[in-house]
Amino acid sequence: MSNYTLPKAFITTVVGSYPKFPEAQEAIEKRKRGLISEEEFRKICRSAIRKVVEDYITAGVDIISDGEQTREDMVVFFVERMRGYEIGDWVRIFDNVYFRKPIVVSKIEYVGPMIIEDWEYARSVSDGRPVKFIITGPYTILDWSFNLYYRDRRELIFDIARALRREIEEAVKRGAKYVQVDEPALSTRPVREEAELLKEALEIMLKGLDCKKIVHICFGRIERILPYILDYPVDQFDLEFKNSNFRLLPYLKEYSYNKELGYGVVDVHSLKVETVEEIKDAVYRLLKLDIIGPEKIYLDPDCGLKRLPREIALEKLKNIVKAARELRREYGYES
Repeated sequence: MSNYTLPKAFITTVVGSYPKFPEAQEAIEKRKRGLISEEEFRKICRSAIRKVVEDYITAGVDIISDGEQTREDMVVFFVERMRGYEIGDWVRIFDNVYFRKPIVVSKIEYVGPMIIEDWEYARSVSDGRPVKFIITGPYTILDWSFNLYYRDRRELIFDIARALRREIEEAVKRGAKYVQVDEPALSTRPVREEAELLKEALEIMLKGLDCKKIVHICFGRIERILPYILDYPVDQFDLEFKNSNFRLLPYLKEYSYNKELGYGVVDVHSLKVETVEEIKDAVYRLLKLDIIGPEKIYLDPDCGLKRLPREIALEKLKNIVKAARELRREYGYES
């Protein structure tokens, strides 16, 4: 594994998921039907993870992921591998997107590594690029579950957080430098009490860990919870901007945002490939606020790329990287 030097500004990254490769999708279906073991499932999916990493390297992305090729769903994947859950019937989330509703039937407990093997394999073929360790957060798991056991939501979310911390601790022990917690559900309930509940859970998950801590939130009314999340125990928020036409920008100024920012500059729900100039214009809009400098700006898509065709996802990433390189030259940073 070679050493990869990150640029000093306008670092490029991804939120997590990438279009599923056929071998990964087939392996997921076979595992669900009991036709292959967990070990066989992981081995089959390695070729898909390698292809994801190769695409990221081709695009020139600085901080990458494993593409979440083994994850049927961002919640189901984790709850299937924790004690205390059963998987229920199919439930519609939005449009034609469905998932199998997890049901809490007993105390939630950590069993063993869930995504560490995927992360380690991606790192082994990343040509030295850092690989984010990305995990679905306790609030989203709570919100997307049906609870038949706990009398108190706080007890449930804190037990989920304790289980997830065990996974993160192991990853950090093995060298994870970037840990991202995905919390898309939070913006769908944009009230102070829910934001504060997640803060307590994140403190359980992340306190004292030696890594860069990131929370990803997308879509919904993020501006309504922004004042309540700025003191979360994280170094960076990764947020959606492009899809909502950068509606959140004035609120960053209003609330004196000063953490690192994962800045969503391409729309993962659109087949249109944003041009390099469009992406640069989005960055200029952020810089005009004069709240954070180029060293704190990480350019990436609004969310995961899994619902896009592979060729569209790759072109969007290539243009993010091209825009970042041009911006570094313009602002006097070495690429």
